[in-house]
Amino acid sequence: MTYKAGFVGLIGQPNAGKSTLLNHLVEDKISIVTPKPQTTRRRVLGVVSRDQGQVVFVDSPGVLRTQKGLNAFLTKEAEDVIESSDALAAVVSIDEKKKDDVLKIINLVKESHKPWFVIITKVDLSEKSHRVEMVKDLVRTIDPKVKIIEFSSEWKKESKEIIQDVIQTSISLLPESKKPLYDVELFTPHSVRELVGEIVREKCFENLTKELPYQIAVRVTNFDESKKNLTSIFADIIVSKESHKPIVIGKGAATVKAIGMQARKEIEKLVGHKVFLKLDVVIRDNWFENPRMMKDLGYHNDRK
Repeated sequence: MTYKAGFVGLIGQPNAGKSTLLNHLVEDKISIVTPKPQTTRRRVLGVVSRDQGQVVFVDSPGVLRTQKGLNAFLTKEAEDVIESSDALAAVVSIDEKKKDDVLKIINLVKESHKPWFVIITKVDLSEKSHRVEMVKDLVRTIDPKVKIIEFSSEWKKESKEIIQDVIQTSISLLPESKKPLYDVELFTPHSVRELVGEIVREKCFENLTKELPYQIAVRVTNFDESKKNLTSIFADIIVSKESHKPIVIGKGAATVKAIGMQARKEIEKLVGHKVFLKLDVVIRDNWFENPRMMKDLGYHNDRK
């Protein structure tokens, strides 16, 4: 039996459902999910191993066209995922506002000249169900033979079969390999420390309004596992303006406490035991426009 292994990039507009899809594929939460677009900043890798092969799904930031600060990083990150993947899945949602946004993703993936297929997401939205066939017709104008899979995170019975279809389709498009790229027991190569920082950032998105979450970064400063059944974590929530700090802290520290409590509960599920989590709010003026600060926070594209 031929064994295959490689990377499949999930490419789509912001808020197309890529992160939700990735979490279903690996049957665990590794990519943060919020209703706000552009939640995903860095590529996130999810590993799925089968007897026939190993797929490393790559959740990329939504496709943007901008060359300034953090958004420039997000744009380059998405471009790098396209370039470095062995195959691509165009992830398009039926609630896209513009037809051109769907066509943009389909053309972008097809023009990569990589093997590809299409996943239509959020097909459970009954008020927009008529768009499923519309999206399929758009896709077929670009390539009438490309495989199209419909997916909804709300489906229960059908979900497992659809996820298996995505996995098997992905394996079929990958190159032959002598061995897996990662240990078959892994579901992600990211460290717990990295996942913790993303969980805290997710809770910031959920508890803060308007544009504020987009100007926040999280840095884990200390991760202590020296005590049995207790992990102590210290992290900074970094804001870009002095006026943002009291908003993140909230009256009587209510907001930062809510962020910390929600994050701690989720981190405890991740590590399997009790967690002490201490959050500090730190000001770094306009960090998202400062290349050095962005690099210090891990937002840089110079990977080897």
